[in-house]
Amino acid sequence: MDPLHLRSAGTSLVIAFNSGEAEVIHWGADLGPTLPDLAILGDAIPPSAIDANVPTGLLPQGSSGWQGRPGLRGHRIVNGVPGLDFSVRLRVMDASFSDAGRLASADGSGSAVITQADPDAGITVTSRLTLHPGGLLELRHTLNNDGDSPFQLDDLATVLPVGRDAVELLDLTGRWARERHPQRRAVTQGTWVRTGRHGRTGHDSSLLFAAGTPGFGNRRGKVWATHLAWSGNHEQFADSLADGRTMIGGSELLGPAEVVLEPGESYTTPALFAAFSDRGLDGISEAFYSWFRSRPHHVLPTASTGLPAGKPRPVNLNTWEAVYFDHNLDTLLELAESAADLGVERFVLDDGWFRGRRDDKAGLGDWYADEKIWPNGLTPLIDAVTSRGMEFGLWVEPEMINLDSDVARAHPDWIVSPSAASHKDGGRLPLEWRNQHIIDLVNPEAWQYIFDRMSALLSENNISYLKWDQNRDLLEHGHNGKASVHEQTLAAYRLFDALKEKHPSVEIESCSSGGARVDLGILERTDRIWASDCNDALERQTIQRWTGLVVPPELIGQHIGPTTSHTTARTHDLSFRAITALFGHFGMEWDIREAKGTEREELKRFIGLYKKHRDLIHSGRMVRADVPDDSLNIHGVVADGTAGFGDGSTAALFAVVSTRTSFADRPGRIAIPGLDPERNYRVDAIFPAPGDADYTHTFTQVQPPAWLASGAEVTGSFLAEVGLPMPILNPEHALLLEVTVA
Repeated sequence: MDPLHLRSAGTSLVIAFNSGEAEVIHWGADLGPTLPDLAILGDAIPPSAIDANVPTGLLPQGSSGWQGRPGLRGHRIVNGVPGLDFSVRLRVMDASFSDAGRLASADGSGSAVITQADPDAGITVTSRLTLHPGGLLELRHTLNNDGDSPFQLDDLATVLPVGRDAVELLDLTGRWARERHPQRRAVTQGTWVRTGRHGRTGHDSSLLFAAGTPGFGNRRGKVWATHLAWSGNHEQFADSLADGRTMIGGSELLGPAEVVLEPGESYTTPALFAAFSDRGLDGISEAFYSWFRSRPHHVLPTASTGLPAGKPRPVNLNTWEAVYFDHNLDTLLELAESAADLGVERFVLDDGWFRGRRDDKAGLGDWYADEKIWPNGLTPLIDAVTSRGMEFGLWVEPEMINLDSDVARAHPDWIVSPSAASHKDGGRLPLEWRNQHIIDLVNPEAWQYIFDRMSALLSENNISYLKWDQNRDLLEHGHNGKASVHEQTLAAYRLFDALKEKHPSVEIESCSSGGARVDLGILERTDRIWASDCNDALERQTIQRWTGLVVPPELIGQHIGPTTSHTTARTHDLSFRAITALFGHFGMEWDIREAKGTEREELKRFIGLYKKHRDLIHSGRMVRADVPDDSLNIHGVVADGTAGFGDGSTAALFAVVSTRTSFADRPGRIAIPGLDPERNYRVDAIFPAPGDADYTHTFTQVQPPAWLASGAEVTGSFLAEVGLPMPILNPEHALLLEVTVA
């Protein structure tokens, strides 16, 4: 059987079948259209080892001599006896391609389906691989039980090999209000595993798991990276063997006997998305962004064009940090009036609108407007918002329930319990988390109730947007006494899908006590994520930078918070908060009635800047400079096809950000990469500018660089190789640069 060779956007994937199983020969840099005879790759066999070449299997297995982490773990249960067929010997039965030939499309991108089976064990695994046009690889396996007895699946992993020169690992860490911070370590012999047992993706989940060449950075080095598109329990790992091979990948983390396949039943893994770049982490982002933006449903595309570019992302105002649970119609009408005056386009009413919800101890599950607060329902507020030209959005938390709620009192059997007996019959409940429990969506009646209530809210009210929260881990999560995170996650997916089908024009934000459910599984069903409950601009610089490694800015909610942060008590100027929020789906979450005089005018101006540049921000290439001084970061968005822009067109928008004091008394010349090296550009500092309220607080220099007031005209190569002398920024301040075609 001829090898499979898929090529796209500088990436090649080669799978050979000479060993009898699907063997990954290469995943990395493009090899060109022609492959040699792969028989030359027969490896040396060392002493005191198995007397055969051990393939790097698409599904590594002990029956081929693999001594690392296996791709499949499970066993058959025959007449009540477990442990049989514990080691399968999968061999290729078929390999088919999406189109004729070995290259599925003109650019080499395409799909393949590989079937491997062990007839003696009664197991078939079908692997589906797609190399998308932007270079992002998508891989998933489906295991089918062909036998006549149950097969208990313990693990089915999706893995890929990385180059021998990948000697450094990068993954992400986190906690509430401090999500997605990087950590690095050397690749050493053994297995490095990041485990998520939260029942949701988790604040500490590594959005990306990457291996690369020494010191790989934003725009330098080779990088191999994976992401597991799953919103439940999971593992991500790097497995480095004694023979020098390293695999990276991930799998759903299954609970005890959580998946037992009866004869004829099957299980499909979450998709593993993988990208290779020889241009550092920015190349990884480009592959993911290309995939996101090519989706037909990406940010609600308009029917007027055949393009996947969705409607402009509206300026949001969220009421949470303005009023919390203190819902008063007069106050909210004042906020709506103030928002409309500023140019806000969507007004989102947060937690506290439904029955009994005066704090976080009651009401979850009773999805009716509280008649004491809203005697006429939400209509007066919705009408006031929409009459001022804004969309109306509403906070909900459908997957959760308070014991102090009408629905919990009526249906205690709908509350998730680890016990075989329900709460109704005296079964034990998990520990409370934020005074709440979980509604059992695996129960068909509970699922239907939640769907009906959410659908009724959308049908009975002019709601364009749901902020969908999920404020606790799924600890001791069971259905009828059995572990059920797997089924709960699928039931939640079905809930999103069903509501989207019935209400296709409604946008949904995935919020999970901030950023605890950020993954491509949930993002297939939602229109943006809330990156963190922390609106502190300094914290957000790191959170947003690393979230944006995978998720494009149009899908990341980024808000200007109050002058003094409610989560950290830090105080920041408006310019720093606003520039931080700009490079995403922009909004505000504070009592904007407090913004008066010059501050209000500055806020209006910044909202105007977002509206002017949002098409660029939400369609361009993300560029992150490698800056020697780690107290500074330079990031921005560059328009694709810059060379085709006419004179005066905005080609890029960059932020220069000072996060702390520098070791040097002046920053010197800082390179600005990513532009067409042959093109002439004009660079202007546009925010804060002389006369802005925050201008004097931003800089600490006696004399500014000469170009700062009048702009500079330079080539793209000059900007990338020489750069411009930067002003001396005070710590926790930022400068916004506009780059236009000269």
